[in-house]
Amino acid sequence: MATKFPQVLVFATILALIFCFPQMTVAAPAIYNANHTTIIAQGSKTFSETDLTPQFRQQIQGVRQRRNLEIKKVLSASQQTQLIKNLRGGDRLLPALDKLQLSSDQREMIKAIVKISDLKTKAILSGYPLH
Repeated sequence: MATKFPQVLVFATILALIFCFPQMTVAAPAIYNANHTTIIAQGSKTFSETDLTPQFRQQIQGVRQRRNLEIKKVLSASQQTQLIKNLRGGDRLLPALDKLQLSSDQREMIKAIVKISDLKTKAILSGYPLH
C-alpha cells in the first residue's frame, strides 16, 4: 500500500500537468516535411533562416546580441581585440574563442553563456515564448 501512494501521486501530477498545459504535452514537432532540407543545429553550427518569419529573426538576433554582450563582459580588453581579429579573419565564434588565452573561469562562464543562448534559440524556433 505504501508504494502505491507515490505512484498514484506521480500519475495524478502528470495528469494535472497535461490538463493544465496541453500545449506542452506534444513532444514531437507539429509539422514534419520530409522534403525539407533545413537543419536546425546546436551550438555553433548554422541553420537556414530563409523559412523564419521576421519576428523569429528579430528574436534570434536579440538572443545573439545579448550573448555577445555577456561574452564581452567576461573578456579583458586585449582578449576582446583578439576575438574581433579572429572573427574578422573568418573564424566562427567558438573557434575564435578557442584561440584566446582564457582562464578556466572565463571558459566556464562563456560555455554557460553559449549554452543559455542556444537553449533560448531552440525555444524561439520551437514556438515557446521566452519570459
